[in-house]
Amino acid sequence: MNTPLSPSSLDLGIGGMTCASCVSRVEKALKKVPGVQDATVNLATESARVLYAPSTQMDAQLRRAVRNAGYEPRAAEAAPPEDLSPWAGFAPVAIGLLLSAPLLFPMIGDLFGKHWMLPAWQQFLLATPVQFVLGARFYTAGWHALKALTGNMDLLVAIGTSAGWGLSMWLWLNAEAGTMPHLYFEASAVVVTLVLLGKWLEARAKRQTTAAIRALHALRPEVAHVLQPGGEEADLPVAEVLLGDRLVVRPGERIAMDGILLEGQTQVDESMLTGEPLPVAKQPGDKLTGGSINGDGRVLLRVSAVGSESVLAQIIRLVEDAQAGKAPIQRLVDQVSAVFVPVVLVIALATVLGWLWMGAGIETALIHAVAVLVIACPCALGLATPAAIMAGTGVAAKNGILIKDAQALELAHKVDTVAFDKTGTLTVGRPRLIAFLAAPGADEAQQLAVAASLQSGSEHPLAHAVVAAAQARGLTVAQPDALRAVPGRGSEGEVAARSYLIGSLRWIEELGVGLGALATEAQRLQAAGATLALLVERLSVRAEPVEAVSVPGEQSLRPFDQLSTGRAQGERYVARALMAFADEPKPGAQEALAALRGRGIRVVMISGDNRGAALAMGARLGLVADEVLAEVLPGDKSAKVTELKAGGHTVVMVGDGVNDAPALAAADVGMAMGTGTDVAMHAAGITLMRGDLSLVAGALDISHRTVMKIRQNLFWAFAYNVAGIPLAALGYLSPVVAGAAMALSSVSVISNALLLKRWKLRRD
Repeated sequence: MNTPLSPSSLDLGIGGMTCASCVSRVEKALKKVPGVQDATVNLATESARVLYAPSTQMDAQLRRAVRNAGYEPRAAEAAPPEDLSPWAGFAPVAIGLLLSAPLLFPMIGDLFGKHWMLPAWQQFLLATPVQFVLGARFYTAGWHALKALTGNMDLLVAIGTSAGWGLSMWLWLNAEAGTMPHLYFEASAVVVTLVLLGKWLEARAKRQTTAAIRALHALRPEVAHVLQPGGEEADLPVAEVLLGDRLVVRPGERIAMDGILLEGQTQVDESMLTGEPLPVAKQPGDKLTGGSINGDGRVLLRVSAVGSESVLAQIIRLVEDAQAGKAPIQRLVDQVSAVFVPVVLVIALATVLGWLWMGAGIETALIHAVAVLVIACPCALGLATPAAIMAGTGVAAKNGILIKDAQALELAHKVDTVAFDKTGTLTVGRPRLIAFLAAPGADEAQQLAVAASLQSGSEHPLAHAVVAAAQARGLTVAQPDALRAVPGRGSEGEVAARSYLIGSLRWIEELGVGLGALATEAQRLQAAGATLALLVERLSVRAEPVEAVSVPGEQSLRPFDQLSTGRAQGERYVARALMAFADEPKPGAQEALAALRGRGIRVVMISGDNRGAALAMGARLGLVADEVLAEVLPGDKSAKVTELKAGGHTVVMVGDGVNDAPALAAADVGMAMGTGTDVAMHAAGITLMRGDLSLVAGALDISHRTVMKIRQNLFWAFAYNVAGIPLAALGYLSPVVAGAAMALSSVSVISNALLLKRWKLRRD
């Protein structure tokens, strides 16, 4: 059977979008392309992300669809250069202001009883270049919208200002000789200029929302010092660096690529990647991350990741994914914008007919309709959500919180329960072997060497502790044979032609092995909060059943045929040694949990330890008994998360290991510690780039603040239109005031979103 291919994705830049209606129109055009499964368009980034079934010509088809819809397809990376001056792109606005200002003088003079009306021919000469040269962009985009039988902001501006200019021309040409009719050239010219000013201010503000992405891109050095086989250094572009190359990093330089430190010692500033303000000491064998800044030591590293596999590239990708995504709350905006422009055109027509019915002249009716068309432009609606998401995810990234998607951002503020994995998340994750007790008649050093051999191939923190203890005593750690891991229980294998297994007490009890003389010590160590494991040897005996088997100096064991594991008759197990491990809570863990409680959030610890050990660690963390879920197998963590969700709670799962990935995916929001595994990070919606647990509360806080900004923006965006359209239709707003209000709405929405950039992570 053929395995279905996973969908491909494509990022596409789109030029010419101006409002929420444009977003809806482009999305519809992209989704009509055969093979496209989903398309998400972002007005703030002027880009689209398309998911589609693999196809060799899909790129060209998507670009054609965008062009046919009336917009300009671009390469996603073809963004304008970001070292622009603050006044970049202001020239058209400046020209519009110079030409429109004289047209406003009569309005200003009226306030002081002066009559400064310019002759009609001068008004015509000033207004026409603004209308048809500076405003040409509105006609072009509006014409494309008409051809596609849709509407957008440009169409509204083009129709409205053209009506004002055309009315002025009609009044001028039909005026009696020697009379000076009241013309509306100033309305059309000033509205075009104000809209251009609003778009310029909007573009300037949008550049600030993408500051986080630009800062991350700036961390990439252009050149790496590659150490050649002969010992000389060669400067190569980073794009030419290969996996395994050795790089020299001089004091004060940015580290070019991810790698393992081979020679030298230094302090590394990783603040732009992790938000950690203090330099981190690095020794040979430690990982170095590309983009971080080397301290005062010259070091040599071996490249461990290049290109898109590097940590910096993955961070940039995560932030871009979040900023390109669409929050669930955006669906309301999409539904409104899909019908907004047609509804506004109907309202404008009704305004004309209504004023004519009430006896007003065509002049008055048209001017009020123009005001309706101008103030109704839905720019702010399209910017309300993406601007807040871009600002929120950007400032979070600067503080070491990577938000993978907009849905996680929106859900996180609703969280009322946070579940933590214990080892490596709430604890340091480097447990020590605090006791190794050999069974009576067994040699302690020999059994420790056997245990270390069985654990030498495991990445489990307890396995590392056993190997470290054996190495500290100078014992030889042999390579085991036929090694097999038993998930959630332990491992088994052969050492020096003898068969052993090592694992949790639960597994040993399932096998029916009693602790014998080690039982008392096991109870004492459990009561003290230690995590226990047992080393057991598998022995072969005669196949015929017996009631019990007794070995001098060892505990009595039941025949294996009575055990629950179902193994063949003729085997039995002998307990050889008891191991006790202890971990330490992470610095600041107790304070972080208290901070979450202060927000009214329930805190839960999920642990695979026996209940005594889990409760003891919970007590050190300030947890009570009902906040500790003990003896949970790795495969059952996701079930526990599902149980927590069953009561209608919104649950965050915080973990760092491979076995946490299912639980992270099962939670409403998964938070992976960046110090953990790639699998956990990919399964989580939020990644915490350092082991500081205060980031959990920080992630919830920035989520809450971002959602608040989204709601505020949507409120003001809707309020401008809901309040402005009736006022314009009833004649209380002139086209000039309507144009100013429309421009102000977009700028105010982005400015409100940019307030998120002032957010700081609380470290108390």
